[in-house]
Formats: sequence, structure tokens, C-alpha cells
Amino acid sequence: MPNRKFWIKFLIVCALLGVTEPALGQALIPRTPQLDSAALEKQGLSLAQEAAQLAQFQQYEQALPRARLATQLAPRSYQSWFLLGGLYLQTNRYDEAIAALDQARVLDPKNASIMFALGSAHFQQGKYQAAVETLQAGLKLKPNDPEGLFDLGNAYYKLRQFPQAIAQYNRAIAVDKKFWPATNNIGLIKYEQGDIDAALRHWQAALSIEKQAAEPQLAMAVALYVKGDQQRAITMGESALRIDQRYGDVQFLREQLWGDRLIADTQKLLASPRIQAALQEPPSQPAQIQVIPQ
Repeated sequence: MPNRKFWIKFLIVCALLGVTEPALGQALIPRTPQLDSAALEKQGLSLAQEAAQLAQFQQYEQALPRARLATQLAPRSYQSWFLLGGLYLQTNRYDEAIAALDQARVLDPKNASIMFALGSAHFQQGKYQAAVETLQAGLKLKPNDPEGLFDLGNAYYKLRQFPQAIAQYNRAIAVDKKFWPATNNIGLIKYEQGDIDAALRHWQAALSIEKQAAEPQLAMAVALYVKGDQQRAITMGESALRIDQRYGDVQFLREQLWGDRLIADTQKLLASPRIQAALQEPPSQPAQIQVIPQ
């Protein structure tokens, strides 16, 4: 699967969509002995917007102090707490993320996106059952959210509840037929179950949607290598690794939910001299891979 945080970035940027842009000069705190609470809140929301803008450019450490101060100045704003929680998620501070997101949830209990972000935080902590429960709560509020369904599928995957995982991935695909990560992850499950041909079909389907996706390309290469089509496998593996060399790292593969069977077979492919050479090359745009006919 793609990086687990691929949609959290979207949440961070969108966390403040409901915030009204303050008028020019409203960001200044009045220089009077008695500070007006409304003025303080406007200042807090202005800081939150600055933090959100920094987050768009992945300047998370610079955004965090502004977001923290925003929650102090505007403690009743769920947007500020939501943004702070998202920033903590991006910087792998999961306890702090959960605390901030819980506060956002108290302020806006019907916000599905907050529940999805909480589910992601629990997932990152390895608390997969808590992730399932939180994501299910979010999906009750927003049943047709493909990212929420995908994350729920991933939580079931980590619990090794494969039928439930596949069901959620298929729900995500039914909502968004171009949501290739769900199709890709069904392939991961099929491979672990020993159904290599079914895994190949799902990875082909993912590639037909996103032709430059490194993950299904490399996974297909591994499956082809195991099936004995080594020349095609190495060519496809080279192409995948030139797109994203991180897939040559076993730890990274585990983070992407690759299972033991697939990783063991991947290591055989990675030992090829041509694949090793590809790992030393700078990333480039390879030629389009043709989908293998069935």
C-alpha cells in the first residue's frame, strides 16, 4: 500500500476549511489591560491558518508551535485541535495526536474526519482493535468514505481478519473505482494466502489505474519471478525500483503491509545483480509497463 499517511496530509490541509478568514488587522491582540476573548479567538484562528499553510509545504515542525498556541487562544475551536492532532500524526507523536484529536472530537462529535484521524493514530500505535472501533464509528457518520474504508481494511489486515479486510477494500473500490491502493492490498492478502494468480490479477488491475505505481509493479515482479518468468520479472522490478527505491528496503515493505511470504520471495528478486544495480541508480521515469494478458 502507499504510505499510511497519504490522506492525513489532506486532512491537515482541510482541517481549517470551516474557519472564516479574519479581516486585515484582526490578527493583532488589542493592547489593552482587558483582552477580549473574541479577539483572542480570532488571533488563535489566524495562527491556526498560518500553521495549516506551513503544513501544506510539509513544514510540520514550524507549524506545531503555532498550532499549539492556537488551541490555547481558541480552545473551543475544533479546527485548531484537529489541526494540532494532524500535525502530531505527521511527526509520529501518537500520544499527543490522540489527546488533541480527542479534544477535537469532544467539540465536534459528528465529524467523521476526526474519527478517521483517530483511527489512523491508533493504527500507527499498533492498537488495531481500537483502530477498528474508531474507524467504524467514523464510517457510521460517513459510510462512503473510501479512505476510511481503506484504513478499516488495513486494521482488519493487521488483525489477520482477511475476509473482513477484503470486504472493506471492496467497499472502498465500489465507492471509488480508481482507488487502486485497495485493489493492491487485496493482492497482498491473496499472495499471503498462496493464491499467486489472484494476487497478480489484483496488482494488474491496480496498475491499469495507476501505471506508475511502484508497489504493484514490484509485487507483480516478485510473483512473476516465483512463477519462473525471471526475465520479465527483473525488467519490471527494475522499473518499479527506479520509481521508488524505498521498495528495496525490507523494513519499508513491512510498513506497507507486505506479508512474510511476499517479503521472503521479494528478497530472492532483490538479490539479482540487475536489481541491485537499479537500486544504485537515481530515480527516473521508466517506460510504461504493459499489462500482462490473462
